[in-house]
Amino acid sequence: MTVLEYMKDHLLFLDGGMGSLLQNMGIKPGEHPERWSVSHPEIIEQIHLDYFNAGCNVVNTNCFGANTLKFDAEECDRIIKASIENAKRAAARSTNPEPKFVALDIGPCGKLLKPYGDLDFEDAVECFAGMVRSGVKHGADLIFIETMNDSYETKAALLAAKENSDLPVFVSNAYGEDGKLMTGATPAAMVAMIEGMGADAIGCNCSLGPAQLRGVVDELLANASIPVMLKPNAGLPKDVDGRAVYDVLPDEFAEEIVTQIKAGVRVAGGCCGTTPEYIKALTSKAEGLEPLPVYPKNKTVVSSYTHAVEFAESPILIGERINPTGKKRFKQALIEKDIDYILQEGVNQQDAGVQILDVNVGLPDIDEVSMLNNVMYELQAIINLPLQIDTADAVAMEKALRRYNGKAMINSVNGKEESMKAIFPLVKKYGGVVVALTLDEGGIPATAEGRIAIAKKILETAASYGIDKKDIIFDTLAMTISADPAAALATLKSLEYIKNEMGCHTSLGVSNISFGLPKREGVNSTFFAMALERGLSAAIMNPYATDMLKVYYAYRALHNLDENCADYIEFATNLVETAAAPAQAAAAKTPEDFKSQLQKAIVKGLKDQAAEVTGQLLATTDALEIIQQEIIPALDIVGKGFEEKTVYLPQLLMSAEAAKASFEVIKANMPSGQSIDKFPMVIATVHGDIHDIGKNIVKLLLENYGFKVIDLGKDVPPADIVAAVIENKAPVCGLSALMTTTVPAMEETIKLLAEQAPWCKVVVGGAVLNEDYANRIGAGKYAKDAMDTVRFADSVEI
Repeated sequence: MTVLEYMKDHLLFLDGGMGSLLQNMGIKPGEHPERWSVSHPEIIEQIHLDYFNAGCNVVNTNCFGANTLKFDAEECDRIIKASIENAKRAAARSTNPEPKFVALDIGPCGKLLKPYGDLDFEDAVECFAGMVRSGVKHGADLIFIETMNDSYETKAALLAAKENSDLPVFVSNAYGEDGKLMTGATPAAMVAMIEGMGADAIGCNCSLGPAQLRGVVDELLANASIPVMLKPNAGLPKDVDGRAVYDVLPDEFAEEIVTQIKAGVRVAGGCCGTTPEYIKALTSKAEGLEPLPVYPKNKTVVSSYTHAVEFAESPILIGERINPTGKKRFKQALIEKDIDYILQEGVNQQDAGVQILDVNVGLPDIDEVSMLNNVMYELQAIINLPLQIDTADAVAMEKALRRYNGKAMINSVNGKEESMKAIFPLVKKYGGVVVALTLDEGGIPATAEGRIAIAKKILETAASYGIDKKDIIFDTLAMTISADPAAALATLKSLEYIKNEMGCHTSLGVSNISFGLPKREGVNSTFFAMALERGLSAAIMNPYATDMLKVYYAYRALHNLDENCADYIEFATNLVETAAAPAQAAAAKTPEDFKSQLQKAIVKGLKDQAAEVTGQLLATTDALEIIQQEIIPALDIVGKGFEEKTVYLPQLLMSAEAAKASFEVIKANMPSGQSIDKFPMVIATVHGDIHDIGKNIVKLLLENYGFKVIDLGKDVPPADIVAAVIENKAPVCGLSALMTTTVPAMEETIKLLAEQAPWCKVVVGGAVLNEDYANRIGAGKYAKDAMDTVRFADSVEI
């Protein structure tokens, strides 16, 4: 029996924590827990055995971080082989009569992917692929991707698993107190991407206790059509008589998870701080419970790296301006590779209120494969809207879909066999919502009946690839009425049938209807209103077309899709202001109040523009004035947004990169001997820990606020950190740790600093820490995030 077969009719119970148990068994500070699979197999086997005997069905192998960024390839394979053998021996010895399975455990690689970090997406895929190939070779029953706090890294791991094995794949993410991943993704966004790529179960683990994750679980259950997992911590660690004790006891832990099983969770276990006692309490309390059925949610959803956009009752606006058709300046930008111009088009459309951006860079004179990838990459770096990948080149489409961070909208497929054969495998592999054009080898039918017949053929063919109709949006093709007076009626009739009789969503390029006519906006807006009344789900349109927007906002208000008509009132107010004072009104539409072009460029993350404007300012403005009056206030805007959860990590990092570009221009133009640095600060990831994402983020922000940062890297011994603090006479030292097993190394470092560099204040951070725990190990400050570290450093007086 496979794990998927067992899950059909049973709850599936997972194991609990590993690292916290190894700490109790004597693992040394800085020692890699994965190596214990080889050096202490009897201990690892016993832990697995205790979990199986407590009632769990699945144990995760002790190879969480056994990847080639941490170990060489041969050692990775030895660790994974040993870890699977240890778990299989435990399964064979267990007295638990229920089926038992061994999951290849894959944790984060410890690096942030580009554009926010330095690890390329394909390098991340290969890093995880090596683990998967070893896991398959040595007999794992399934793959368990866990504790991922970045959507892009999650995609890399899932893609590696799907490309290198036929094993079931479970994916679990680590959500923060705000219910989002570190890089901003909501549970709904993760469902869209992970389910779209074919994972077998989705869930959350680590970070928080079971009660604190209830909101995340509720959102997963509301959106997922695959089983939902819950593997929380035993609460948070607290200091009790000088040792770390988690604050949720086994009975409370089990009671809360059983409540969530009754709400629909089908796969449950524990993470940090949990032990076999917790799993025994859970399986005992859950005895006799029947799992709730998993049913299709039938939601048509695309996503970015932060959020999902659902096609439902309220129509979706897709911005059309990133497209060279009829746009001379845009064509020039593509030929000249003027990415900043293209990014500004994206930013402007986002400010205008579109929910999705169409991205089309097709020109005969350029390398479309390379350009599409580059434009998509740069847009996703600074804009959090989902993208519609718009190309007729199947090679360009695949490369873009592979690297897209989220679940993309795909434009397009049509009824031609050649088109469906090229596009549907990409939709199946990478996930996506595909726009289907109602044309085939015979061209575009003149009648609604002809277009409907093509739509039915497309649905039937898509189903043969395993693609559900929820992931297909039909474009019934608006053709100009100047050439065919009946064209609009054929488009509308087929649209209405497809939406209401076939149950599929629809999209149109509305403005095509008026091609060749004068005063086109009147025709376009009237046709738009007619289409909306017949069930149009989305429109690809110019977001600056006032008449079209009047129809859109009025339609939503009249159909009770705009609570208290708030959006309509705001739109109408801006229209009145535009008529009275266009320049001021345009400024009022911008969400933030920017003092200058430089501030806006930094806040929006436009690096090249920030550098260019800084160079211009230096001709008339003192460098320190630019820093104090322009750069730092811009960073403060973004930092405040980050702290208030209105700005997420990717936006913060790209703003920091834009500020860095500005600083580089200033430094290059400063007189010799003049410096803008504040005091030196030493930072490091502690001994035994290779996860330096948090540290690298802190470094970038500190440097932008003027601190001289001495970055010692990752896995740094305590003595090396102390030596660097003494050598640089650093008033502050920042220490980072992600793993429970490396917190003792952090404590050892703090004690050594207190002895040899007592003037140095220590600030600590990391997923396994909280303020109480930080106080216990002697830290001067617990920083909940990167901006908290900056605020602390700024407060230190020397």
